[in-house]
Amino acid sequence: MRPAPDAALQVRAATRADLPAIAALHTGARAALHRARFPDAPFDAPAEHTRWHDAWSRVLAEDGTPVLCAARHGAVVGAASYRRRDGAGRPAVTLHQLHVDPGHWGTGIGRALHASCLRAWHTDGFTRAGLDVLWHNHRARGFYAGLGWRPDPDRRPAPDATHLTLTLDLATAPARPAP
Repeated sequence: MRPAPDAALQVRAATRADLPAIAALHTGARAALHRARFPDAPFDAPAEHTRWHDAWSRVLAEDGTPVLCAARHGAVVGAASYRRRDGAGRPAVTLHQLHVDPGHWGTGIGRALHASCLRAWHTDGFTRAGLDVLWHNHRARGFYAGLGWRPDPDRRPAPDATHLTLTLDLATAPARPAP
């Protein structure tokens, strides 16, 4: 069962002012994911905060790389970015990042960010979307599968792969998914 629409949740274009919150939630989400596999690794150490702050700073500065953030009661609780690309003569887009603060997992924020991306992709005329997901991230793989993403038949993973490439046919994906 999907959560009821959240009137307090707003998905909007991210600004430079959102950078600290986006970097913090990305670091927290990665730490929560990896802590289960590597309990002693410092995935939320200051160096990781700096790494993701710098990475998101570059993404926010890039032309042609839209960044969205989800805010609930004014606090940034999720972020997504995507890149436009040409794929085999067809307009395509890559979902580069989609992260939700672990304290808000399962509350519909990821779905709201995804729906906003879909609307933008349909508006821009994209026909296909792709993304890479960590092979061991079963939570994310299940999330994307539930939204219609499928393993890319043209990009089979190697036996030692760390990522799985997924694809979404935007001609069949609804522009406005049901809440």
